[in-house]
Amino acid sequence: MKQHQIALKIKTTGKSLHKITSQVEQAVAKSNVVTGLCTIFVRHTSASLLIQENADPDVLIDLENFFAQLVPEDASRYIHGAEGVDDMPAHIRSALTHTSEQIPISSNRLVLGTWQGIYLWEHRQRGNYREIIVHISGE
Repeated sequence: MKQHQIALKIKTTGKSLHKITSQVEQAVAKSNVVTGLCTIFVRHTSASLLIQENADPDVLIDLENFFAQLVPEDASRYIHGAEGVDDMPAHIRSALTHTSEQIPISSNRLVLGTWQGIYLWEHRQRGNYREIIVHISGE
């Protein structure tokens, strides 16, 4: 069984969804794994990963608006606030979503649906450098 692992450094621009499908696809192509599994993991507690609609950007806007209502940035609601009013809501949003995803590989390609894309979801107001570990295993 082959193993291939890389770290992606993604610069975010503040609270939003950043499409990373092509970077993950490139890692899979370089791995030379024909059939296997790609695991992606974000090494942060205030960002998450998401597989979601990649054709209509309104879906992403609706998701962001829903989470803004579900987990408001209201300092009076939280004890933890050492890093700003958006810090604890970012942790909650990360806990409600995923810090890792697994995607099958077939014919040296990710087996995503036609309308699926991979996104890094930055939950903080300011931009950050985020690290995503891409681990590929298979034959």
